[in-house]
Amino acid sequence: MVEGGLVALERALRRATADATASIPLRPNRVHPLTRAHSNDNVGVHAPEVTYAVEPLADWIDVTAVHKGGLFGSDYRMLFPSDGIAGIKRFFVDTLIESGKRGLACQPAIVGVGIGGAKDTCVRLGKEAACLRVVGSRNPDPDAAALEDELTALGNYIGIGAMGFAGTSMVVATHVELAHTHTGGLPVGIHQFCLSSRRATARLFPDGRAEFRGDPGWFTDYYRRQGVE
Repeated sequence: MVEGGLVALERALRRATADATASIPLRPNRVHPLTRAHSNDNVGVHAPEVTYAVEPLADWIDVTAVHKGGLFGSDYRMLFPSDGIAGIKRFFVDTLIESGKRGLACQPAIVGVGIGGAKDTCVRLGKEAACLRVVGSRNPDPDAAALEDELTALGNYIGIGAMGFAGTSMVVATHVELAHTHTGGLPVGIHQFCLSSRRATARLFPDGRAEFRGDPGWFTDYYRRQGVE
């Protein structure tokens, strides 16, 4: 249990963001969207973005920081069920071609594809798949794993390579995550993450110990849970 609860935890994360911006330093990229007013500490309304997940029986807290600009390299489309996997592949290729030709992503990229759920769910899953999975890891669902391989091959076949130049190295890996969805739709969110993959995870224990690792361990069996129990 965190002393002060989630309010204290989020306050600490916001303070740490401001401190890191000043001391490392980090680029102060966050501004008010309308006035463009700048706080110079990366803290503001919904900034930094904090996402929570739970894990049964855990006596620790994992804190993962992901340095992601959040500008280009993402797209969303509501497909029809009849579009099927072929439609997902077409949207994947269309997105990579557009971002590659217009310089809207840093290729080679780790591409996350969120399929299903609601509109916001698939976009969130696509971003998490790109930013929080170990590069090249496989989805335990065999159909999703097969689609990951097919999409990576497609992405490296379209003729665009590093930073939009000609080549066959546009995609480092494709990570697919699924969510059960409404029977009438097939929402898909795509997110491209720079291959530098800037992130770090610390596991904090009640006795004050901290263990650091490269794998965020975000996509656990419980996180992907299905069924009633």
